[in-house]
Amino acid sequence: MTSAAPHPLTLLQALAHEVRWQIVTELAQSDRRVGELMAVVGRPQNFVSYHLKQLRQAGLVRERRSIADGRDVYYTLDLLALREQLSVTGAHLHPALMPTWEPPTLDLRSPLPRPIHVLFLCTHNSARSQIAEALLRYATHGAIEVFSAGTHPTTLHPLAVTALAEFGVADAGLFAKPLAQLVPLTFEYVITVCDRAREECPPFAASTQVIHWSLPDPLEAEPLNQAPFTATAQELNTRIRFFLSRIAHDWVP
Repeated sequence: MTSAAPHPLTLLQALAHEVRWQIVTELAQSDRRVGELMAVVGRPQNFVSYHLKQLRQAGLVRERRSIADGRDVYYTLDLLALREQLSVTGAHLHPALMPTWEPPTLDLRSPLPRPIHVLFLCTHNSARSQIAEALLRYATHGAIEVFSAGTHPTTLHPLAVTALAEFGVADAGLFAKPLAQLVPLTFEYVITVCDRAREECPPFAASTQVIHWSLPDPLEAEPLNQAPFTATAQELNTRIRFFLSRIAHDWVP
């Protein structure tokens, strides 16, 4: 049995407040903790928490406790849910307002104005960052220079390799490496996919956009089997598809 479609007013009511709009705009760029959102909107914690609750109830924002510090909670904008509600709202107003946009499988085989370098960073460089590296390289046919590293690297986990194979992506060239090995490079985007790695992330060049995606570590799942690795790959694949829209907007002529 499928769930009922959201009422068209749900989205409008959720976004019809300056603070909630500021929160959504910030979360569209990166996952954030409540303290970071307080700094953005310039309001106290109870005020920000109230509006986060409204966004959660509208199905637009998800929360997840940090694996780096259990006292912290990361908030994530559910872009797929937002897209669905935009579609419902537009369709109720007029058929011409029904969106036709899809998160792209972006083909960047045509030359870019300049090389784009993306780094995915996690703690062990054994699963999340490796999966993200392979998925983004596959989606862009190698046109973007993609790297991954760990703050405390170990080895590439075989269940991560299996998760990639489920997406038809090979693991050729993937291996765990320390961040120090990549320090000489300059990145346009650094994406931390681990809360612990975010806490240990060193400063990068001022021109680098640092983004955080708060993802659970599949290696810490119980029981340890293929399911959490596959779920991680699915979450990363969705986020990467939306991330490609940002790259297309910023870089593709």
